[in-house]
Amino acid sequence: MTVSTRQPRRLPPDSPAGQVVLAYLREQSAALESLEPGVRRDEPDAVHQMRVATRRLRGTLRTFRRVTGDAGHLAEELRWLGGVLGEARDAEVLADHLRSALQDVPAEQVIGPVGARLQIHFAPVAAQSRQAVLAALDSERYGSLRDELRQLIAEPPAQPWAAKPAGEVLPRAVRKAYRKTACRMDRARRAAPGPDTDTALHEARKAAKQARYAGEVAQLVIGKDAARFTRRVKNLQSLLGDQHDAVIARQHVRGLGMEAQLAGENAFTYGLLYERESEAAGRMRARARKAWKKASRPRYRGWMS
Repeated sequence: MTVSTRQPRRLPPDSPAGQVVLAYLREQSAALESLEPGVRRDEPDAVHQMRVATRRLRGTLRTFRRVTGDAGHLAEELRWLGGVLGEARDAEVLADHLRSALQDVPAEQVIGPVGARLQIHFAPVAAQSRQAVLAALDSERYGSLRDELRQLIAEPPAQPWAAKPAGEVLPRAVRKAYRKTACRMDRARRAAPGPDTDTALHEARKAAKQARYAGEVAQLVIGKDAARFTRRVKNLQSLLGDQHDAVIARQHVRGLGMEAQLAGENAFTYGLLYERESEAAGRMRARARKAWKKASRPRYRGWMS
């Protein structure tokens, strides 16, 4: 499923910061509502796109809280919705990932009913996640979330920073999100190899995501300079996401291998898949560090000063 969301029109840098941030919130709110029917019909990619809209809304409220005011409750409700959508999306992605990985294994190295065990493991997870999404969309909590979001957009609270020029306010907020990403990437670099590094990189991914969405808002007034920064941070986020997926897949493969062994099956193929996921995680870590080296170059963030 592909839903086109029209980006807000470019605004001059002297526009009130509140006007720019609200324009972005309005577009993401419209995307959230337009995607709901597709999610209910279980259309391909609808859950993913609705999850992204939810994340963009939450990230904007957090990054630009000086502009939007204290919307902590709404941000937490968006976090809840994103979590429900995320469980469904993650289950779908992980199942597809491991099925694809298994297809790449030579037939003579697939020993035992590996494909069947994958199906047995993920089918109920997908069904439960699907039911959880539908229950969330039918809940009063989701209805209240939508009402609160509409209210914020229709009647934003008066904030001194909202009246200031967007060309001054937005770059400062993006710079703060960038520095948070830099701090977490440095923490990951210094972390002990293994789980500590994986955890640190996951936290860096969250910060990169926030910086990316902040950059998207800034693009409305800054233009191509902010767009270049956003593309670089998006690339970093994507690579860190692939690294995290490999780590999670490795954990599931280990569990499935243990189940197979306890059931008297040969666990050779699970060990092979585990090793492949470990190698993939390593490659993604290396690529992410190179991507960050590029994204952190001064030329991509000079406009933030």
